[in-house]
Amino acid sequence: MLLSDVLPASIAWHHNPGDSVLLGAVEDDIAIVETVLATLPAKTRGQVFVEVADASGIRELAAPGRVCVTWLLRDRGQSLHTAVDAWLAEMLPVEAEREHHVYAWISGDRAAHELTSY
Repeated sequence: MLLSDVLPASIAWHHNPGDSVLLGAVEDDIAIVETVLATLPAKTRGQVFVEVADASGIRELAAPGRVCVTWLLRDRGQSLHTAVDAWLAEMLPVEAEREHHVYAWISGDRAAHELTSY
C-alpha cells in the first residue's frame, strides 16, 4: 500500500528528511495524522497538535521519538491555530546565519507545504 492510497491527494506529503515537521489537526483528521506519522523516518523531528472537544477525544498516537504530540482541548480554551502560530514563531526565527525549514500540514490546508524563516 502506498501513502497516496490512504491520504487525500491534496496533501501531497513530500517532506525533505532534514526539515522539521508540523502536523496540526482537528479530530476529523486524526486518521491523516496517524498515516503521516507511520511513514516518517525514526530520526524525524517535529510537532503534532491535535485539537479535540475534550479529554475523551485523546488517544495514543505512535510517533517517532523526536516528534512531540500535544493534545489541545477546546473545552479548556485551547486552540489549534494559536498553538501552531506560537510554535512557528519559535521554530522559524529570522537569523542572518541560516534559514530554518518546517514542512507542515494543518487541517483545512489544501496541501502540505514547506515554511521557511525567510
